[in-house]
Amino acid sequence: MIALFFCFASGQIVYAQAKLPTSSATDVSKEEQEILDLSKNKWAWMADKNVDALNELFGEKSVFVHMGGSWGKTQELSTIKAGRIWYKKAEVYSASVNFFGNTAILLNDIDLVAAVGGNEVVNAFMVTEVYIKENGKWKMGSLTFSHLSRPVKLNK
Repeated sequence: MIALFFCFASGQIVYAQAKLPTSSATDVSKEEQEILDLSKNKWAWMADKNVDALNELFGEKSVFVHMGGSWGKTQELSTIKAGRIWYKKAEVYSASVNFFGNTAILLNDIDLVAAVGGNEVVNAFMVTEVYIKENGKWKMGSLTFSHLSRPVKLNK
């Protein structure tokens, strides 16, 4: 009986994922919408390999955490420009923003279509984006990809 319980419990843990609050457009604050729009633009710039726009967005001390490693702004921009990782499409299923003073933390539940080393892959991620407001302008401080155990939803 105890073994059956642990089998069931471990199965539930495998499929556990963050539940993001869902908000209707009417209850999103102006500042939240600004971050959501900035994130949406970032995904488009990454897909287009627009390193000039990304260079403006990424803070000088920003960090990027991927499944294969972590690095700073210069390497992330170089990786995007050279196409070593091509963020082709991010399908965002839900997003939430939390503010702590001049810091915004955005969580995205996404399926990401990317070309890595010439091979196209699709992964389910919880992406954490940290933005810091400096001199009235939002800068990205961190971008972290956490692999989700849920199946990919995206039909390419």
